[in-house]
Amino acid sequence: MNKNTLIGLILLVGLFIWSMSLSTNRAKEAQAVAAQKAKTEQSENQRSGALRTPELSPLDTANLVPATLAPAAKTPEVAADSVKDSSVALAPIARQKIKVETEHFTAVFDNRGAKITSVVVKALKDSAGNYPEIIADTTLGALALKVDGVDLSEQMFSVPENTPDFIRVERDTALSFTFQDPNGNKIIRHFAFTPKGVSIQQKIFFEGFKPNDYELLWLGGMKETEEFPKGKSFGGGSYFFSEVVFNDMVGVERETVRDREKFNAETGKMLWAGMRRKYVAAVIKFPEASEATLLAEHFTARGSDSKDPGTYKLTVSDNMNGANSLAFDFMILPLNWQDIKSFDLGFEKIIVSGWSWCGADVWFVALCGFLLWLLKFFYSIIPNYGVGIILITILVRMITTPLTLKQLRSTSAMSKLKPEIDAINVKYRSDPQKKQAAILELYTKNHINPMASCTGGCLPMLIQMPIFFALFMVFGRAIELRGMPFIGWITDLSRSDVIWNGITIPFIMPDGIAILPIVMVFTTYFQTKQSMSSMTDPAQQKMMVWMMPIMMFLFSAVMPSGLVLYWIISNLWGIGQYALVNRARRKANELESGKLKGKNVQDAVIVKKK
Repeated sequence: MNKNTLIGLILLVGLFIWSMSLSTNRAKEAQAVAAQKAKTEQSENQRSGALRTPELSPLDTANLVPATLAPAAKTPEVAADSVKDSSVALAPIARQKIKVETEHFTAVFDNRGAKITSVVVKALKDSAGNYPEIIADTTLGALALKVDGVDLSEQMFSVPENTPDFIRVERDTALSFTFQDPNGNKIIRHFAFTPKGVSIQQKIFFEGFKPNDYELLWLGGMKETEEFPKGKSFGGGSYFFSEVVFNDMVGVERETVRDREKFNAETGKMLWAGMRRKYVAAVIKFPEASEATLLAEHFTARGSDSKDPGTYKLTVSDNMNGANSLAFDFMILPLNWQDIKSFDLGFEKIIVSGWSWCGADVWFVALCGFLLWLLKFFYSIIPNYGVGIILITILVRMITTPLTLKQLRSTSAMSKLKPEIDAINVKYRSDPQKKQAAILELYTKNHINPMASCTGGCLPMLIQMPIFFALFMVFGRAIELRGMPFIGWITDLSRSDVIWNGITIPFIMPDGIAILPIVMVFTTYFQTKQSMSSMTDPAQQKMMVWMMPIMMFLFSAVMPSGLVLYWIISNLWGIGQYALVNRARRKANELESGKLKGKNVQDAVIVKKK
C-alpha cells in the first residue's frame, strides 16, 4: 500500500462514515422542527377550539351521536327501512379491542376507527425474552381511514356479535368492522389472517355510495426495537435507521424526511410503501401498481429516547376511479434477507440499496446478498459467525494478494533506481521532454513497468472497498447477526464488544471500554508504518503513520464488532504479507551484492580436466 493508496483509503472511509452519520444529523434537525411545529399547532388548536370533521356527501357523519350504530346493526345485513330516515338517532356501540395472534406477530384492533393500535413482532426478543412493540404511538395507531375527506379514525365501528377479545389464528381467519351513517351508507373493513403469513390482508367495501377518494392514515409511526447507545459518539447514530421506504416501480427508495414531504404526487406508480427501523419494516402493499400519493411527516413519539432519530406519520391517498372496494396488504417484515427476498418485490433493498446511476442498486445489493450467503454457508460448516468473518477476510485477501505482491515488487524495484532518477532530474531539469524520455528508457532497461505500481496499489483497494462497504452494511443491518456471539466477551457481532461499562470515553466509547477497537488501532499502526517506511520525508511519514489509526479509532469503537474483527484480520494479513515480501527482497539484495547470510560468495570457476 503506497502513500497515494493510503490517502485514498482514508478519504473513502471518512467520506462513507460521514455520509452514514449525515442522515442521523438530518433526522435530529427534523426532530427539532417537528417539535416546534407540534407546539405551534397545539397553541393554535387551543385558540380555535376542537377540530371539526368535514361533512361531505354522500357519507354523512353530521347527525351521528358519539357512537354510530345500534347493537342490532352488528350483523352484516341491516334492514333498509331502519336506516332510511336520517332523523333517527342510532344507539351507542360499546368500545371493543380485539387481539389477533399469528405465528409471526400479535396485532390489536380497536373498533374506534377500525384501526390497528398495536403490532408486536415475534422475531426480536430482548434480553428479558420479550417481543417488541413496533407502533410508536399506540393511541394513534395505523391504518385509520378517511373517505371523501371524512375522518373515520374516531368513529365507532360495529363488530359481529360474539366476536371474542382474543383470536389465535390456527387456520384462515377473518375479522370485520362495519361503519354506517344515518342515511344507510356503509363501510365494511374486512381483515384476513393466515397462521404462517406475515400480512394483514385488508379489503374495504363501500355500500350505498361510491367514494371519490380515500386516505389511509398511519399516524402512530414506527418504534425502534433496539437499545440506543447511552452516550454520543462519532457515527454511532448511523447504525440506527428511521426511513420512509417505497417501491416506485423504478427502484426502491429509502428516504429520511426532515419535515414533511410528498412522494409520487404528480406522476408514476407505487407498488408498496411504508417505514423501516433497524431490523424490521412494515409496508402497505397494493395488489398491483397504484397511482397513490405518499405523504410523510416527521414526528417524535411520546416517551421516545433522546437519541431516537424519530419516526413518521404516513398518509397514502388516491382516487377511487368509480370503484366500490379497496384492497391492500399490511406486511410486517423482520429484515431477514432470505425471507424478504423470497417475495420478489425488492424488499431486500430496504436493508441496503445503491446508486442507480452506476448500477449499484443491482450489483452492490447482489454483492451484499452474496456475502451474507457466503457467511451463512461458512456458518453451516462451522456454527460461529465470527469464524465465518475470518474465513471471508482470508478469502478476500487471497484474491487481492497477487495484485498486492506485484505492486510491492514494482515499488521495490523503482526504489533501487532512485539515485539514477535523481541524477536524470538534475541533468535534464530544464528540458522536461528529455527528462521523461530518459526515465522511461531507464525503466525499460531494467524491465520495470511504472504503471504496475498504480494498478497493483489501486486495484486491490478498488476491489476491497466495495466488499468492505458491503460488510459494513451486512454487519450493521442484517438481522441474521443480531445477538450472535463469537468468543468470550464478544457476545453480539452486530454491536460493539464492550467489556466494562464502568468507564466511558465521550464520543469514542460511550457505552464503555471495548477491546477490539484497541487491537485494531495497533494493527492499523503497524501496517501503516510498514507501508510508509519507503517515504523519504520523516515528517510526512510520521503524519501518515498516526493519521489512519487515530481516524479508525474514532469510528471503530461504535462499529459492529464483526466489522472490526474483519478489519483486524485484514491488517494482520497485510502485516504478514509485507514481512514475507520484505524478507524475500532482502535475500535478493544480499545475493546481488555478493553476500549470503553475511558471508562473501565468490563466483564459481569452471576447471577443465586435462
